[in-house]
Formats: sequence, C-alpha cells, structure tokens
Amino acid sequence: MTIHSSAVVSPHAQIGDDCVIGPYSIVGDEVTIGHGVRIESHAVIDGRTHIGNGTHVFPFVSIGLASQDLKYKGERTRLIVGAGNVVRECVTIHRGTIGGGGETRIGDRNLFMAYAHIAHDCAVGSQTIFGPGATLGGHVTVEDCAQISAYSGVHQFCRVGRHAFIGGYSVVTKDALPFAKTVGNRARVYGLNSVGLQRRGFAPDTLRRLKRAYRHLLTSKLAPARALEVIEADPSLACPEVAYLVTFIRSSTRGVTLRRPGKRTDDAEE
Repeated sequence: MTIHSSAVVSPHAQIGDDCVIGPYSIVGDEVTIGHGVRIESHAVIDGRTHIGNGTHVFPFVSIGLASQDLKYKGERTRLIVGAGNVVRECVTIHRGTIGGGGETRIGDRNLFMAYAHIAHDCAVGSQTIFGPGATLGGHVTVEDCAQISAYSGVHQFCRVGRHAFIGGYSVVTKDALPFAKTVGNRARVYGLNSVGLQRRGFAPDTLRRLKRAYRHLLTSKLAPARALEVIEADPSLACPEVAYLVTFIRSSTRGVTLRRPGKRTDDAEE
C-alpha cells in the first residue's frame, strides 16, 4: 500500500493490498477499498462506499457523496462499485436514497469518461461505456455492454437495454431498446446497432433475426402490441436475444422509445 503524505485517509477506512492513494485525495471513515486500486490525486471517496479490486480512479473524481435528491435527509445509504472499473477525471457517482432502495450499484469493467454523472439509486451493469459528460438521472438502470455517448442524458426511472447504443447529445425520456441505435433530442430509434454487435462477436444468424424483429417493430406500421405478437409467433425469429427484446418491451413501465427518425431507418433501407 502506498499513501501519499498529503492524502487524508481515515484510520477507520478499510484498504486492500497493493493500493495507491495519490496526493490530496480524501478517503472517508466508512469506505472499503479492494486490492490493487489506484486513486490519483485530488479524488474524494466518502460515505458507505465499496470500491472493487483493480479499479482506477483519476483526479478530481467524487465517489459516494450524498445524493442531490431534495428528499434526501442524510439517511444511511451506500454505493457499491465493482471490480476493474476506470473512472476518469471529474466523474461523480452518488450513493442511494431510502426511496430508491438505499443503494447505487455499479458492476465490473466499466469505463466512465470525464465528467460523467451517475445519480442516486442507479444500477449500472458491466462492460458499459459512458462518454464525456454522459448523465444518468436517479433510479436509472443501464444493462450490460450498453454505451451512452458524450453529453447524453437519461431521464429518471428509465432503462437502457443490453448492448444499446445512445448517440451523442441525445435526450432519452423512455426506455432505450436493447441492441438498437437511439439518437437525438428527443431520442429516436435508428434501427439495429449492427456494427457494434458485430464487434461484440454476435453471430450473423442472430443479427439477421434481430434485424427482422426490428423491422416488425419499426417499419411494418403494426401497433407495438401486434408487432410483438407477430415476432413471438414467428419460429424463424426464435433466439434468446429476440426473446429478451420482447420481454424488455413488455416489462417496461415508463414506455419504450419506438419513434423513428424522419427518414427511413438504416434497416428499412437495407
């Protein structure tokens, strides 16, 4: 363990082996830091916060401070950050509130670029990417392998599905569909995120099934409920990814983004 002489580290904090804490950083009383964590200069980690093994925290990051929710009155809540995360400059991640279950949770191997903000009671999966200035309102769920590009905002209580791509400067006010490109203010759906899914190693047959399912949803002029029935009744579309897409839409409480752009979607053009 290496702690710079100018760092302020509580004697009650639990710090694992092989950690590095840089100049002028502050670690609070109830913080637990795993093994091999590197905290650069001028970072603040406070509250009931756990930082997982191998996480790298860059300068001027604020982790585990009180929620900005006006209903929050100092209740004992917490923040759980998983292993192998990269938290770049000036990122803020707040702990939960009692009204949201008392916990903000971050998975493993995520990248939070500069100035990203994760509000209270959010649940972020693993292997996600947040561009510079990407912002989550409170109670947002972001599932595994999603990407939220620079300066995009996701409204409170929304969900972002697995492998979703949110384009830069977008405003997401409903659930963002998995596997899709959601872009704009207000956000519209530009079809399947084919390039991203290919890079993630999805099989060509799975991509074909997802594309056909999205055509039913976006370009068939069927009502969403009827489109889901058609998708479920078609045996040629049967695969876990399509089944998850249908379940994601059916389980939405806020509604999903199905609005198309003014021109035809990429999938329709194909």
